[in-house]
Amino acid sequence: MAGIGSSNYWEDLRKQARQLENELDLKLVSFSKLCTSYSGSRDGRRGETSDTTPLLNNSTQDRMFDTMSVEIEQLLTKLIAVNDKMAEFTNTPGTASLNAALMHTLQRHRDILQDYTHEFNKTKGNFLAIREREDLLGSVRKDIETYKSGSGVNNRRTELFLKEHEHLRNSDRLMDDTISIAMATKENVTSQRGLLKSIQSRVNTLANRFPAINNLIQRINLRKRRDSLILGTVIGVCTFLLLLYAFH
Repeated sequence: MAGIGSSNYWEDLRKQARQLENELDLKLVSFSKLCTSYSGSRDGRRGETSDTTPLLNNSTQDRMFDTMSVEIEQLLTKLIAVNDKMAEFTNTPGTASLNAALMHTLQRHRDILQDYTHEFNKTKGNFLAIREREDLLGSVRKDIETYKSGSGVNNRRTELFLKEHEHLRNSDRLMDDTISIAMATKENVTSQRGLLKSIQSRVNTLANRFPAINNLIQRINLRKRRDSLILGTVIGVCTFLLLLYAFH
């Protein structure tokens, strides 16, 4: 009965972990979409010159960002607590026979938690950086508009300054996109390199454990070299004979 109760407790923890992971996955997708659309919506509002335009830090998207951040942090905290309970269960006396399987399951949930935490922190950091930059640019633009309305003129110099400002902003955004692509490429290359090292290590381990396989691989390589040498010799002789025949 104790074993059945322990099994039910473990399954309950797994169900809680999977439910929280599913909720986090949906929240992070919505969170990422919000951060992606943030800059574009700011560009649309920046074209408005009315005094009734709301302040940037009180916008609807800013409030949605704060709300979703709190919700995701709460879900991550709950998932951490569930993982801690699962870790405590693996150390409970009487689970030694199932410890390997339990540890494998626990490690998988920990990896998922780590991925979600990394994705949330990365998206949140990008959003805050965009908001800070957009707020700064909005303040600069507001000062420019105030100067234009105060002076009562729309001279050529101000227009050139605004155009140059737009060029700089577009260049900054292009640079951010390029850096993001480079970082993603670096992560993929690092992951592939680790995978190749793992495969090479397993092949070497297999070859060391089974000398016969290692010898067979060496013989195959020697035969391939010999066949290549014979084929190269035959091609060389045929080429020489053809040249000899052609010039005679």
